[in-house]
Amino acid sequence: MDTDYLNSVVRQFEYYKLLGDKTIEQLSDEELFWQYNEESNSIATIIKHLWGNMLSRWTDFLTSDGEKEWRNREAEFENDSTNKEEVLARWEEGWTCLLNALKMLTPADLDNVVYIRNMGHTVMEAINRQLAHYPYHVGQIVFIGKMVKNQDWNSLSIPRGKSQEYNNRKFTQPRRREHFTDEFLKTD
Repeated sequence: MDTDYLNSVVRQFEYYKLLGDKTIEQLSDEELFWQYNEESNSIATIIKHLWGNMLSRWTDFLTSDGEKEWRNREAEFENDSTNKEEVLARWEEGWTCLLNALKMLTPADLDNVVYIRNMGHTVMEAINRQLAHYPYHVGQIVFIGKMVKNQDWNSLSIPRGKSQEYNNRKFTQPRRREHFTDEFLKTD
């Protein structure tokens, strides 16, 4: 079961990365930096925060505190990127750090204790903590993307008015055991 858990969380993180990827693909440089108001974060700023958090939490995950001394969380909310390429570089670096760390774990690691700001978590608890945190921010990215694109938005899931068609297609297939992300993460 623990191997199933690790495989499942990797796939779920990959799915949320994919949602972010598909949102970012739809946006121009200008749209990545759009803010609703001064108190709101742009997509570029949210990505910078995710990047900082991911590098801090997942670098030397099993052996050092998840809040690294070199992390400057406050600076994550100051936008210093100037173009989409810089934003994408941070996006990819953060996700690579996270996914590489997860893929190195074994079921025997899940009950080990790791620390975040000196607060002990089992490895499983630390993973679950981030599995709640990162999709929260990816949801913000998607929402902002939808606001910015308005009628030009390309749906990332079942488009409006297509639910019945989607369900009909699903129910014509035999019952099977697969991860919910399989149809989205296919690598042909």
